[in-house]
Amino acid sequence: MTNIDQVASADPCVSVRDELESAVVRFAGDSGDGMQLTGGQFTEATALAGNDLSTFPDFPAEIRAPVGTTFGVSSFQINFGARRIMTSGDDFDVLIAMNPAALKVELSRLRKGGLVIIDTGTFNTRNLKKAGYDSTPLDDGTLDPFRVVALDISAMTLEAVKEFELSKKDALRCKNMWALGFVYWLFGRARTTTQQWLTGKFAKRPEIANANIAAMNAGHAMGETAELPDGIHGFHIAPADISPGLYRTVTGTEALAWGLAKGAELAALEILFASYPITPASPLLHSLAKMQHLGVTTFQAEDEIAAACAAIGASYAGTLGVTSSSGPGIALKGEAIGLALSAELPMVIVNSQRGGPSTGLPTKTEQSDLYQAVYGRNADAPMVVLSTRSAADCFDVGIEAVRLATKYMTPVMLLTDGYISNAAEPWKIPDLDAYEPFPLTFHTDPEGFHPFMRDEKTLSRVWAKPGTPDLMHRIGGIERSYDTGHISNDADNHHKMTKIRAAKIDGVANDIPLQDIELGSVSGKLAIVGWGSTYGPINRAVDNLVNQGKDVSHIHLRNIWPLPRNLGELLAGYDNILIPEMNNGQLITLLRAELLLKAEGLNKISGQPFRISEIEDVILEILER
Repeated sequence: MTNIDQVASADPCVSVRDELESAVVRFAGDSGDGMQLTGGQFTEATALAGNDLSTFPDFPAEIRAPVGTTFGVSSFQINFGARRIMTSGDDFDVLIAMNPAALKVELSRLRKGGLVIIDTGTFNTRNLKKAGYDSTPLDDGTLDPFRVVALDISAMTLEAVKEFELSKKDALRCKNMWALGFVYWLFGRARTTTQQWLTGKFAKRPEIANANIAAMNAGHAMGETAELPDGIHGFHIAPADISPGLYRTVTGTEALAWGLAKGAELAALEILFASYPITPASPLLHSLAKMQHLGVTTFQAEDEIAAACAAIGASYAGTLGVTSSSGPGIALKGEAIGLALSAELPMVIVNSQRGGPSTGLPTKTEQSDLYQAVYGRNADAPMVVLSTRSAADCFDVGIEAVRLATKYMTPVMLLTDGYISNAAEPWKIPDLDAYEPFPLTFHTDPEGFHPFMRDEKTLSRVWAKPGTPDLMHRIGGIERSYDTGHISNDADNHHKMTKIRAAKIDGVANDIPLQDIELGSVSGKLAIVGWGSTYGPINRAVDNLVNQGKDVSHIHLRNIWPLPRNLGELLAGYDNILIPEMNNGQLITLLRAELLLKAEGLNKISGQPFRISEIEDVILEILER
């Protein structure tokens, strides 16, 4: 496998591009430097070039951090290649640092011998001090282990756009496009899509569009014409060998919105999506708001409780209620979710997990809410819990959440996280006609009707739409009689209703696939069990070691509750179980409790996804015991 280290030793006089199998690039700068936009445009160009890819937008720890501070650094990482890409990558090969703070935060992850592109125009005394540098890293040996392209990008941007007579502030906003143009040259990417995007975005201000295009072209020309340091030249990554089909780049938020809409279509229902803005869940509202033509109504409520209750009201009225939030908001919705469980109404609750309890780390990723999803309500209130593993996977999980919610008349919590929601990857657009409909049949027969009549097989209660002749009924949070649906304070009845609601959720296990392995053998020395966004790094780590002949397997859980009915039997076939999680051990606690499982955890609670190497190291340690 060729890597950039090997390329660095190539003859600098050779003009042809060197072939790479993959590369990891990270754009980093101040939160006002447009790094997310820059990364997004590079992603689009890379997807059109036919590479497989995975991205990781990493937002500042403080949303409105002071300019030039380390905690205000915004970055965007992309791993792309001619092979299947499972993660956003470990240590990166190329770092674009737009200021000292970005260099300070990100340099430790740049591989030795990697390439760093620096805007020297921002390396003044004030910015160096804010970043925590006592001396300039440009001259003190800090950058000696790396290959460096140090350019005054700020000054060259001002020069490139001077004909458009912008203010200095507006002109400097174009420097991200200058950097993008240079990276486009570095990897042989076409500028056409970005040029078209800029023209469309700034159609009412063509001078801004033209200035950004000029800056991008200037950065590209610098790569083509400048005498760069030895060993720094263009690279080529061939298109990935992927199955033929129609692809598009998709974020987790987009795929989930489409999945929910498709699920509602398969159920022959409309959606009311009610939410309150909260990081990182807000983009789902923005995506669904564009889908009115698909029978989606969106409602931004005044608070989390109102949002959840609006969704419950919609479900009571015969529409599928959907609400979303992150952990703190889900906590506020807790009583309302309990009401939906007691009233046995279909509802989808999307939990975009983020770091920490309370406000915590709103912009950072974490698998923080498994306990909350499975156990986080008063009394005995089990509900179905699903988790997504990647951006593209959100589409199918969204459909499945709707299917189970409507079939079993229950709320379903769908766990995603900030990484999945914001990350992008190529998605092969499926044959939408191949999905089997599961249309709902509303109850219309008044004979013997009461609202808690149940299907003998699923134990789900009937769904009678308000306004149906002779089916007047009342439901609510107070316990109901099993036999009549009337309010009941009878102790035995409460026991029976609690048990039947739990049995209904337990029965979902008969309606989900048996657990299978992703890689490896169905028994052996070691199984790595994961859920959610740990899928990518676990799968890549296991794949690497399986190819080395190691006895290790990967098992990934989509169904968190109820657990697949064969999971215990499957896991019993392994001598050792390792469960990597971006929390302090939530899934391992659940599996120990339910399956009496002997397992060990690998826990990372840093607001950052696992690196492949972190998992590989622990696997090798276990296998060598």
